[in-house]
Amino acid sequence: MNEIERIADQLERIFRGDPWYGSNTMDVVRGLTPAQAAHRPIPQAHTLWEIALHLTSWNREVARRLRDGVPREPEDGDWPEMPEPSAENWRYAVEMLEQSYQALLAELCRLHTAKLEETVGEARERPLGSGVTYYVMLHGIVQHCVAHTAQMSLLRKASAPA
Repeated sequence: MNEIERIADQLERIFRGDPWYGSNTMDVVRGLTPAQAAHRPIPQAHTLWEIALHLTSWNREVARRLRDGVPREPEDGDWPEMPEPSAENWRYAVEMLEQSYQALLAELCRLHTAKLEETVGEARERPLGSGVTYYVMLHGIVQHCVAHTAQMSLLRKASAPA
């Protein structure tokens, strides 16, 4: 297995596989009601729904960077605004999250291993995640997905009916 296959394996485990740390992303969001996803049990913190939108936004952005190598803010923004909580909107958010992971994995699997040593962007801008190698960016999105999946898992527990 080469490095790209190993990174893809990690993303697949996080998203819908059997990650070492606990529940995968889809298991965390599956079966939630819109009210649970939109619940804010911690004032000043993001909701599970907002985190799902954030993950979608950054998965799409990294997939785009793999295609053209130009770092930008995500098209939908860093933290897209949560729509009105409804079954249709929540179902759509989960579908878009799933599609963003699939698109990211597809672009990753097209990448040539030699590209891992090239730099994404010209200057290091931490909030934008630029000025690092593709290798660092890809491991960064893995870390990003794990961290936010863990947050969503805790929010799910905090939003469960008593």
